Amino acid sequence: MHFIKSGSGVITDSTESLHSNWQLTATAPNAIDNPEILAKKELEWIPATVPGTVAQALQTAGKWSIDKSEDFDDRDWWYQCTFESRENDQATSKSLYFDGLATLAEVWLNGECVLISNNMFVHYEVNVTRLLQASNNLSICFRSLNSALSERRPRPQWKTKLVSHQQLRWFRTTLLGRIPGWTPPVASVGPWRDIHLVSRGTISITEISIRPYVEHDDGVVSVSCFIQHNEENTEIKGKVSIGTYEASLEYKEQGKTFLLTGELRHPNPERWWPHTHGSPTLYQCSITIQIDDQTVTIDCGAIGFRMIEIDQNNGAFSISVNGQPIFCRGACWTVNDVISLTGTPHDLEKCLKLAMDAGMNMLRVGGTMVYESERFYSLCDQLGIMIWQDFMFANMDYPNTDTQFASSVSNEISQQLMRWQSHPCISVYCGNSEIEQQAAMMGMPGESWRSELFSRFIPSLCEKIHPDIPYIPSTPSGGALPFHVGRGVTHYYGVGAYMRPISEVRRANVRFTSECLGFSNVPESSTLNTLFDGQSPVCHHPLWKSRVPRDSGSAWDFEDVRDFYLKEIFQKDPVTLRCFDMTEYLALSRVTTGEVMGQVYSEWRSAHNHCRGALVWFYKDLWPGAGWGVVDSSGLPKACYYYLKRAWKAQQVVLTDEGLDGVHIHIINESEHPLNTSMDLTLLRDDQIVVARVTKECNIDGRSTLTLIADELLNGFYDVSYAYRFGPQNHDVVVATINDNAGNTINDAYLFPGQRKLIKHRNINLITSVSMEEGGNYVLSVQSDTFLQAVHFDVSGFLPNDNYFHLMPGMKKLILFERDSEVEKKFRAYIEALNLDEPLKITYKKST
Repeated sequence: MHFIKSGSGVITDSTESLHSNWQLTATAPNAIDNPEILAKKELEWIPATVPGTVAQALQTAGKWSIDKSEDFDDRDWWYQCTFESRENDQATSKSLYFDGLATLAEVWLNGECVLISNNMFVHYEVNVTRLLQASNNLSICFRSLNSALSERRPRPQWKTKLVSHQQLRWFRTTLLGRIPGWTPPVASVGPWRDIHLVSRGTISITEISIRPYVEHDDGVVSVSCFIQHNEENTEIKGKVSIGTYEASLEYKEQGKTFLLTGELRHPNPERWWPHTHGSPTLYQCSITIQIDDQTVTIDCGAIGFRMIEIDQNNGAFSISVNGQPIFCRGACWTVNDVISLTGTPHDLEKCLKLAMDAGMNMLRVGGTMVYESERFYSLCDQLGIMIWQDFMFANMDYPNTDTQFASSVSNEISQQLMRWQSHPCISVYCGNSEIEQQAAMMGMPGESWRSELFSRFIPSLCEKIHPDIPYIPSTPSGGALPFHVGRGVTHYYGVGAYMRPISEVRRANVRFTSECLGFSNVPESSTLNTLFDGQSPVCHHPLWKSRVPRDSGSAWDFEDVRDFYLKEIFQKDPVTLRCFDMTEYLALSRVTTGEVMGQVYSEWRSAHNHCRGALVWFYKDLWPGAGWGVVDSSGLPKACYYYLKRAWKAQQVVLTDEGLDGVHIHIINESEHPLNTSMDLTLLRDDQIVVARVTKECNIDGRSTLTLIADELLNGFYDVSYAYRFGPQNHDVVVATINDNAGNTINDAYLFPGQRKLIKHRNINLITSVSMEEGGNYVLSVQSDTFLQAVHFDVSGFLPNDNYFHLMPGMKKLILFERDSEVEKKFRAYIEALNLDEPLKITYKKST
């Protein structure tokens, strides 16, 4: 007997995904009541993908593109398919499973309505044994959300500017595509998750719960499941296994249903760690059930043992894993693909591996998005990426006192918690995004900020189903006002949207920011070429501006924010640059946001700061353009991705400007092993002249930080931070480099005191060589006699492991270029830098 686990958490002996023969058509809202009337109409039908969305089907049929405005909430959308139902003598019943219907759905099987759904986050089981025929017609009508929104309902206590229609608060749907200003106008409608037909045999195993946790030094797995069996006087035995460890399950008979429960203890197991601090160790778990002479083994997947704690004393917010405080860094996850809400498994894996490679140890699934797929959480388990999991509530006054709404939410939350139980990546549960902030900003009294939905209802479900994961009611929260930044969890946009100087970061005293550093990040030239169909990109073009994120009601957008910091860093007027040198403007814009992010994280990771976590807003763009993402919508890293990758390394050196106290060097070692390194400190002028240089041998204990003072190391007055300014600036760049015992660079840090110089160099001695590696990858060696700022590569078909880096004179840098395309391409690259007069071409020549 073959058992599998379906997306809705049910174990059964036979399942068939209904992916084929689907077609789609549109009708006016509520114009057609049922499939019988629909069949009499002459309508245009197009093929549809299931699982998928209306937008996906229209795009595939060539009838819509993301550049074309379409209100998918304005019509009814009908899906239909036919499927065969094979005779199965062993089947006692058959059910249809719907893992996600967005958003108002009515389902008919062979002309009879079998389901009405108003929550896209709930999966449904419908027993259809009575209705099945040899050939079956399945119809789903997704009713117009706009029509439903027009019905009269009680008003909220306060209004939000996030969405256009306040009554969206009544409907359990994603806000993606329904937020003007920063999401594409692609409202999610359709069967976005799987649909399958399940045939149950004489044995049915349901409601499997697998909850691993840590107790003292033991790993414990708590297991329960229900078994339905039609035979009388049944003898049942069960056990749960992890490797060589196993434990028996006890059962209680309830008529023809048996409840099996038990616990397995694994003495002193290897713990699951975020990848920055250890190995994300996983164990395969299985349940074996013997019913009379039949034995069933259920693969429960990979589990991990870890302990998560949050310190919130005295305004702090710090997450510890297995007793070790973690500096959490990463980004707010959007979706793999905004049109389908899913994308391909290959793209998902690629994106998550890029996140891990960048040093991200946490991703936040925010309340404006969707609950992610099982594959997403499994990959994060494997890669050692912690998940901050919001429930899908954001910025609105939800009607939690309405009994039908509360019942739907209870079902939604319970289903999600059941499937998250076994995932060690789950680290924080958060009730909502910005509801307390929104209420406070609208002038509501403090007692109105937090409803019982988030203070009692949801946390009680978390405590019941997944009690070992910390819960917080809202992000941000914890200060005198929810959005105050010095206590609890904040959304920090002081540097960013509010255009505060970078020096404010320390004064802000951020403890933990679950979103921050939102910028309009300019993508690579190849993405811009696609966006503008090969024409030269211009930033005043309506297409460009439509992709620049903005807050509703604001007279500025996030390109204005980026321009502010461009002027601060490079002392150049962005308006003049845009008018007369678009190439230079785009080059400086790419680097600007990376420089700002790198400097802010240097401050947050220094020994002087109390910050214990910061997540960038966003990880990935929702559509092509200069969006918030650190990678673009195709998954290609932007310049800021590489700045963050260097800033997030587990073994790290950062520089902080201490004003009249000079410059401090912080060497960070998050590894459990000691770090023995030599630290080189260099002061450089005019890109070539070494003003001073000193080397110090350093030994840093595991999971600790060493702080050095530049003036002590140099043993003289150099005005390293150029704070005293008694005369002309004696150096332009301060560089700290840490090296391993073999002399290889572990990481480096750069600080530009005073006014930043960009001397354009033409005739420099640049030495490059390219070698081919196994698998069609290449290694490029580059060395210059001149300091180069923001060295980057324009190369098609390959992804560098480092980019937009500064290069010291005489330092040899090795860059690995991995193939990023299934189509084999020759290695041709252009090397560029902000202070290099023109690009230099590099090609691979096979040695003879």
